[in-house]
Amino acid sequence: MSTTSLKPAQPLEPRSAVERALEGLEDVIVGKRDQLRLCVACMLARGHLLIEDVPGVGKTTLAHALAKVMGLSYQRIQFTSDLLPADVIGVSVFHRDSGKFEFHRGPVFSQLVLADEINRATPKAQSALLEAMEERQVTADGECLTLPEPFFVIATRNPSTQIGTFPLPESQLDRFLMQISLGYPDPDNERALLVSGDRRELIKDLQPALDANIFSQLQAAAATVLISNPLLDYVQALLAYSRNCGAFNHGLSPRGGIALVRSAQAWALLNNHKGVHPEDVQAVLDGVVAHRLEPNPGSGIAPGEVATHLIDAVPIP
Repeated sequence: MSTTSLKPAQPLEPRSAVERALEGLEDVIVGKRDQLRLCVACMLARGHLLIEDVPGVGKTTLAHALAKVMGLSYQRIQFTSDLLPADVIGVSVFHRDSGKFEFHRGPVFSQLVLADEINRATPKAQSALLEAMEERQVTADGECLTLPEPFFVIATRNPSTQIGTFPLPESQLDRFLMQISLGYPDPDNERALLVSGDRRELIKDLQPALDANIFSQLQAAAATVLISNPLLDYVQALLAYSRNCGAFNHGLSPRGGIALVRSAQAWALLNNHKGVHPEDVQAVLDGVVAHRLEPNPGSGIAPGEVATHLIDAVPIP
């Protein structure tokens, strides 16, 4: 089987640190191991994460726990209808003593930024994150300011049917590598939650399992996981089907294809695979396409069944 020129990732001790991080996360967010692994894979693939769900299922708690266990600086921005771009990026303040304006950095200058209930803010405020997410920098007073490294945005989004929400434009949705949903817990885990109470109290006891150096090693390793040419054929077949089958308003873009490859590489790394397997692509497919593909009304495809439809329709080469 021929492969691309990428070199295989070397075995890294930091993988055990990732497992410790996942164990810590599972103590806080119970019964959601698959979703937690997708979150970690998204971060290892250098991507931003969108969490869409009803209020009260742990979206904000998850973001805070991820920052704590990954050893990242953390800021939360509550998106509201009166939020201004300056509330996100920062503002220049005139100092009378020096006679000069001085830029005061906003909460976006953090390694992990939680944009809580992002669709409750106006499109103007939402757009304040676009440059930060794409370029990992912000422009203020004509100067480009670099954001911390690593830099991640985790945004929570309430269902669009709820009162007081604004739709996210496609250009912003495409900046998120993945979208996940936590959903309601199963009865056993819900009983544990009812007995133990608010899980946010456990976050303060979480110990960082990673640091910036280990995190960088893992990101570099994920980017070098082998991708065979037949695997790339499979990815391209998925892209082509989404564009040509007529079931969706529009197909996956090249950016969406890159997101799928990067996510599959990170998932393969988490599973200690030497190369990306078709199962790795299928495991991350729903997270990558959930916010990118909208079924046409007459397609017969439910919004939550897009990935299943693609997997069933496109055979593995």
